[in-house]
Amino acid sequence: MYKLIAFDGDDTLWHNEPLFRDAHIRLREMLSHYVDADTVNDRLYQAELSNLSIYGYGITGFTLSMIETAIELSDKKISAADIHELAEIGKSMLRAPTRLIDGAEEVLRHYVKQSDRKIVLITKGDLIAQQLKIERSGLESLFAGVEIVSEKDPLTYRNIFGRYGVEPSEAVMIGNSLKSDILPVLACGGSAIHIPYEITWVHEMVDQTEIDNDHFVTVESIAEVPENIEKLEQDLPAYGTVGSMENV
Repeated sequence: MYKLIAFDGDDTLWHNEPLFRDAHIRLREMLSHYVDADTVNDRLYQAELSNLSIYGYGITGFTLSMIETAIELSDKKISAADIHELAEIGKSMLRAPTRLIDGAEEVLRHYVKQSDRKIVLITKGDLIAQQLKIERSGLESLFAGVEIVSEKDPLTYRNIFGRYGVEPSEAVMIGNSLKSDILPVLACGGSAIHIPYEITWVHEMVDQTEIDNDHFVTVESIAEVPENIEKLEQDLPAYGTVGSMENV
């Protein structure tokens, strides 16, 4: 059986992407006098990508990328009032309540009762923003540990699993992002359960048909996680590491 069950936070345990979608819509409305919506979409995405190495993932970088996009696409004609509004949108995103996804708390409590497993939260983004979401979620006490990381790659997962005293083959990750939650875990020898969310940031999009791994499954809701963990466990070898870069 898996000794460690890891969950992603944003759009796996609680809703997150709708906040970014609504802010993006307001930015397009604000810049509609200057450029079309597609131009806003393209420029904002490029700004986000170029700023990742500076601000990382999360609301702060997104807000600054919106302001940068507005200034550039308006040829510096955007008003101070509009820039102030964008800053306030970012603050409101940080202050927004954490809305749990249906069934998330029930699944976590199901595993908390199993003392032979460690339940860990592995989430990516702004440290302060993520801490606020976790505190407001009311779920923090259900985890054996909380890991807030700047990037999710195979080395990150190996290090986290190691800190909890388990091999990758003894861990399963549950998340909504194929790029961040699934592929890196499979690459280091773990198992993964994908729960698609209604909205996916284009930077996180991956062609699922390219994934060929017996230790991976996609489900429609978090409520289906327990039964699918049981199915995956039936195929676990008694010893050794499952999965490799060759079959991801």
